[in-house]
Amino acid sequence: MIRVSVDFPDWLVPMAATLTQQRFTGPEWIFERKLDGIRLLAFRQRDVVRLLSRNRLPQHLPSIERAVAGLPVTEIILDGELTWSNGATYHVFDVLWIDGQRVTGQPLEHRRRVLAKLPLEAPLVRVEEVTDAKPWERACAEGWEGVIAKRRGSLYEHRRSPMWLKMKCELAHDFIVGGFTDPQGKRAGLGALLVGYTERDEFLFAGKVGTGFDTRTLVDLRARLDSIEIAAPPFTRGKGLPRKGAHWVKPEVVVSVAFIEWTVHRKLRHPRLLDLRR
Repeated sequence: MIRVSVDFPDWLVPMAATLTQQRFTGPEWIFERKLDGIRLLAFRQRDVVRLLSRNRLPQHLPSIERAVAGLPVTEIILDGELTWSNGATYHVFDVLWIDGQRVTGQPLEHRRRVLAKLPLEAPLVRVEEVTDAKPWERACAEGWEGVIAKRRGSLYEHRRSPMWLKMKCELAHDFIVGGFTDPQGKRAGLGALLVGYTERDEFLFAGKVGTGFDTRTLVDLRARLDSIEIAAPPFTRGKGLPRKGAHWVKPEVVVSVAFIEWTVHRKLRHPRLLDLRR
C-alpha cells in the first residue's frame, strides 16, 4: 500500500514554452498540438483534488475532478490544457508527480511513458505526438493555434524554457516599405524595414521587420533602398516610428511578411520577411 507523502507540494510553477519563428524538425524533438485554452495543473492526494490555473487560481470543474479522482493512484500532479470545444476537456501532456515521487527531474521520454500507462477517460484526454513531416503545416491547415516542439531528454523546468518551443500559425500579407533603420553590431546592410499599408488613401505605419533576412538580401536591399531615399517619412500616420537612425524611401518596394497577429494598436506582432515582391 502506497503511503501519502508528507512533502506533496501545494504548488509547482508550470513550464512555459518559448516562442520561435524558426520552422524545423529532427529526431531530437517531439511535436505536440498547441491548444488554445487555459493551462491547468491537477493536484490529487488521496480523495482531495485541486485544479489550479497557471496563475494559481482555483478552478471548479466537477467532471474533471471526478475523472482525476478516479485514476488508480494515491497521489498525482498532471499538467495540461483546458478547452471547451466539447464541454470542458482536460488535455493532459505531462506528469510531474506520481505516488510519492516527483518526476520533474526525469527526462521527457520517461514522463511520457508514465503518462501513457494512465487509463485516461473523458473528459481527460492524452495529448499525442504529431508525427507529420512538417507539423506546423498540418497545424495551420487544420486550424490549430500551432505546435509545441519539446526537446528529447529535457527535464521539466519551472520557467519559460528553450527546451520547449512554440511555433504559432502565422498570417501572411504584402506590405510597402517606407523606410529602414541602420544595422547594429556586425549586421550588414540594414537593421529593420519600416513597413506600412494603404487604407482610404492613407499610408499607415505597421511596424518593423527585422528577421528573415540573409546577408546577401540585407546588402542588396540596402543598395536598392539607398537609390530611392527621400528626406521625410512617407507615412501619412506613423505612430511608433523610430526617431533616430531611420532612413525614408519612396513607397515603391513591396515585401511579403509573415506575422502572428495584429496588436490592438494595429502593429505587426513577431513579423519576419518571407520574400521580396517584384
